[in-house]
Amino acid sequence: MVSRSWASDSSNRGLPFLCSVPSTLPRAHLHLAAVFGAASSRSPDLSRGLPGWAPAHRAVPDAACASRPALAAAAAGGGETGSPSPENWPCRWRVTSSDNRPREDSWLKSLFVRKVDPRKDAHSNLLAKRETSSLYKLQFHNVKPECLDAYNKICQEVLPKIHEDKHYPCTLVGTWNTWYGEQDQAVHLWRYEGGYPALTEVMSKLRENQEFVRFRKARSDMLLSRKNQLLLEFSFWNEPVPRAGPNIYELRSYQLRPGTMIEWGNYWARAIRFRQDSNEAVGGFFSQIGQLYMVHHLWAYKDLQTREDIRNAAWHKHGWEELVYYTVPLIQEMESRIMIPLKTSPLQ
Repeated sequence: MVSRSWASDSSNRGLPFLCSVPSTLPRAHLHLAAVFGAASSRSPDLSRGLPGWAPAHRAVPDAACASRPALAAAAAGGGETGSPSPENWPCRWRVTSSDNRPREDSWLKSLFVRKVDPRKDAHSNLLAKRETSSLYKLQFHNVKPECLDAYNKICQEVLPKIHEDKHYPCTLVGTWNTWYGEQDQAVHLWRYEGGYPALTEVMSKLRENQEFVRFRKARSDMLLSRKNQLLLEFSFWNEPVPRAGPNIYELRSYQLRPGTMIEWGNYWARAIRFRQDSNEAVGGFFSQIGQLYMVHHLWAYKDLQTREDIRNAAWHKHGWEELVYYTVPLIQEMESRIMIPLKTSPLQ
């Protein structure tokens, strides 16, 4: 064990430091956390979590210590340069023994690792709407620039027929071209009433639909690439229903860190109430097949200036900034597309 005590150094304005350092430094893992600021004689405050561990047999200075050349040199192993000894550094040392590492790691994890409650059900059952069994398919088609008009033409001829045919248990929610974001891109959103069995039924019937077979062949000559995702709808979001235009649509896509979907849902179940005043919320979805831990929020605005005004207004509502603060760390990547609906899109 390492005996630790906190003392005050008058030459360093009363800054606390750990004055008992073991003689077996090569066997220890050291982490240097500079505490330049208000003087304090109490133990370090770990309520904000650990800033990180330095798994090396020497001290590692943080940005604050690195700004002082003597401290940075000593921490980097530069004792030969005449750097002050550790007892005289106005910094805190945390020393952990390398002995009994498995037991020590277990103890540390019990203090600092976020515990996740065991789940009795799948995330999809906890987050999705229970009153419906709808499945959504989101398609992204990257079109050859010279073929975009021809692509839009055949889509407007064929897709509405499938949407209106009662033999197909599916609905075309919306179809768009990307205006800002990835260029020459078409986006289609389908809903399958009845979940996976409905999707299977539609795909089977379309293989027998000769008009659709010809459409797919003609479409394939116009595409550079395509991808799709199968999605479920968040229980707390609006269900996307046809709306009159003209509108522009924003599809905001978030790649979350694995394991954070429940946290995202908990925060956005509260956050969505801040974004309902102008009827801009169209739908919210999370992926089941395709790129996983992906969230899509679909918004409708009159124009880009209206979008800016509505988004700025949210920051004046008490509680919005806190929810943003807690959801941002859950995100790995995010993307925004501004989209224009085709003339045959139910969402105008």
